[in-house]
Amino acid sequence: MVRFLQKNRKWFWSGIVLVELILFYSSSMTYEEQTSVPFLEKYLKGKPLSNFLKTISFRYGGKQQSLSNDGYYNFVEFFIRKGAHFGTYFVLGILLCLALYLYFEKNLVLQLFIPWMTTTGLAAFDEFHQGLTGGRTPSVVDVILDSSGAITGILIIILVLYLVSKHENKLNYKF
Repeated sequence: MVRFLQKNRKWFWSGIVLVELILFYSSSMTYEEQTSVPFLEKYLKGKPLSNFLKTISFRYGGKQQSLSNDGYYNFVEFFIRKGAHFGTYFVLGILLCLALYLYFEKNLVLQLFIPWMTTTGLAAFDEFHQGLTGGRTPSVVDVILDSSGAITGILIIILVLYLVSKHENKLNYKF
């Protein structure tokens, strides 16, 4: 496992840089440049799952989110956008954890904490950058969502690394 992590460290860092460049580019776009509503209107003509979506209503960032409040396409886009937030930082958390793992190999708390706080800081910076873009507003709630994606990815990868190393130790012990 250690050899794999050492050998691929440059790829993990390259992935981190790539994700950050994509995030920087994305957060510098206005909402009008970024919206997927026209695409959704073109390809979701029958409004699939609208009966199910009618049953969903919740508050996010001080605003009530619902099909009746936002309209079908904006409500669907909301889930796509928030899924992208969670998913992007999930991947970023995994990449940071893998890139930094060997530095904190003997300390589980640091294996979790450093990548999580780094990712959360990057999320806060991204929201700040977004606030400098016309027609966009930064959101603390989005930073929390991003941070949740990161810690989820980090916990999963730490568990996988633990299970793989435990399995490797069993194999090494038998021979």
